[in-house]
Amino acid sequence: MTKISARFPVVDAQVSPTGRMEVLSRTEAARLSSQGHGGLRELFRNCALAVLNCGNPLDDGKELLARYPDFEIHIIQRSRGIKLDIRNAPASAFVDGTMIRGIQEHLFAVLRDVLYVSREAEGTAGAVPARFDFGTSEGITDAVFQILRNAGIMQPVIQPSVVVCWGGHSISGAEYDYTKRVGYELGLRGLDICTGCGPGAMKGPMKGAAIGHAKQRIGKARYLGFTEPGIIAAESPNPIVNDLVVFPDVEKRLEAFVRTGHGFVVFPGGVGTAEEILYVLGILLHPANVDHPLPLVFTGPKSAEEYFRRIDGFIAETLGDEARSRYRIIIDDPAAVAREMQGGVAKVRSFRKEYRDAYYFNWLLRIEHEFQQPFRPTHANMRRLRLSHNQPRHLLAADLRRAFSGVVAGNVKNDGIREIEQHGPFEIHGDAGIMGPMDALLSSFVAQGRMKLPGTAYNPCYTVVSGKPEVTRS
Repeated sequence: MTKISARFPVVDAQVSPTGRMEVLSRTEAARLSSQGHGGLRELFRNCALAVLNCGNPLDDGKELLARYPDFEIHIIQRSRGIKLDIRNAPASAFVDGTMIRGIQEHLFAVLRDVLYVSREAEGTAGAVPARFDFGTSEGITDAVFQILRNAGIMQPVIQPSVVVCWGGHSISGAEYDYTKRVGYELGLRGLDICTGCGPGAMKGPMKGAAIGHAKQRIGKARYLGFTEPGIIAAESPNPIVNDLVVFPDVEKRLEAFVRTGHGFVVFPGGVGTAEEILYVLGILLHPANVDHPLPLVFTGPKSAEEYFRRIDGFIAETLGDEARSRYRIIIDDPAAVAREMQGGVAKVRSFRKEYRDAYYFNWLLRIEHEFQQPFRPTHANMRRLRLSHNQPRHLLAADLRRAFSGVVAGNVKNDGIREIEQHGPFEIHGDAGIMGPMDALLSSFVAQGRMKLPGTAYNPCYTVVSGKPEVTRS
């Protein structure tokens, strides 16, 4: 039933499972119905609302919750399986009162992942101990693997083909069209797409690849979408994604990208895209990964050349030429991007075959604990960041990544927005030789309208300060 009188039209509905969540145990249903269990009920509700908000132009997690305060979702336990009873859901998720199939699949993927991660991270009190060990690097990597396996992502017999596409959810029409052109060229070459699953540069490559795959009669193409609870409201999954996975935090999501992907294409974006670039470069700069092939291309239309010039300049001034040697910049040439990926993926296959590493999960890549530990963007934690050249380049990249992650949180994540509202802008301290380029880069994002959706006024959530406060790292 659609309620037209609401400010934002909403629908009541009951939906049955798709995928692998046909039944729940009584314990699982109770965990999702209880106010306890570490907020599991609220987590599922908020992620479900984000999925149902697909297609609506909104990149503010706090605003989404305020826009649909009466949204409810409950488990109906039946002898022949479960249903979800949904009240006051965004009407855009439905066609003539029936939920769009892709959104329905995503809804039950959220249910699957929220339950699985909660159970394996917490265990069952008095019965089953926790299986995930988030205290060690190896334990975190194993958890990422198990989350992916539980979601059915692992396909051992498939040859390397996954191209991770990163870029902004808020991009111009010309940039969006370009991402579709690149996706089309990748699809013609039989390459699959993995993105952050949202709109903009995450949706465009999938749309383009779908046409390329159709022309080549590729019937089982993969469109993987990786997200996490903090960002899903700002980047609601687009329905082209046919395998959605929700990770517990951004760090495990980022590790999943580099463990699963065989090549990376970066489109224009904003501070979140810069965070992703710094993450992958930091890993590639680790001495143990120096010979590890992982093709990385920055690309966009001619109008985006200035954006990548700024990114390249920032990397040169902070991480140096070694980092710059790990990527190529290709402007306004989708076919060249696809050929670069095709050749790079072939090298990845040869390397994995030679060293007997899996095609479906990059076990050999060394990822330090610094890159895996969840970073909670608070004012104190942002001030503690070690933004100094007096440390190995890969560790500097890790802290630069955290700084940009804090800005992302302050821009679009519910918790980050509330932190800024209560205590004012984050202060980012560091060496003048780093703070100057960072300030210039962030200012260019603001000037280019890359911090918020078009037409939305941007109020900076950060202040860049040269000089490091005297604090010790906890």
